[in-house]
Amino acid sequence: MASASIYRDGDTEVIADINVTPLVDVVLVLLVIFMVTAPIIAGRGISVNAPTTISGDSVATPLQVTLTKEGKLFVEGKPQASYEAMKVTLDGVRARDPDIKAIIAADAEVPHGEVMKAIDSVKRARITKFALASKKPPERPGD
Repeated sequence: MASASIYRDGDTEVIADINVTPLVDVVLVLLVIFMVTAPIIAGRGISVNAPTTISGDSVATPLQVTLTKEGKLFVEGKPQASYEAMKVTLDGVRARDPDIKAIIAADAEVPHGEVMKAIDSVKRARITKFALASKKPPERPGD
């Protein structure tokens, strides 16, 4: 008999086909799970009250530098003791990925000088692609 089957063909040999449908189903379910969880994982970080700007857009990046109004520093959600310690951490991140992009998020109440120190630490770690986080103002009716 020329056609393949998963059933026994009388007293002759057993012909076994691989059924890939369950495999495809499992792979598609895993793909959906990863697609749903990826933005959550990438968007992790410390919550700050970022300044409001008209052109503020949401940007996801694997590296987030955060300054809180209490003066605490964080890199990728991990606390840093000082700007020098932050630079050492950033050097390690850049060593893993030379083309890394950073987002610097600071509370609106953080003094300008502290934000500049954070920018300086990022630049001294030779991370040249970075942006400052902001949020869009609430939409007004008629805009």
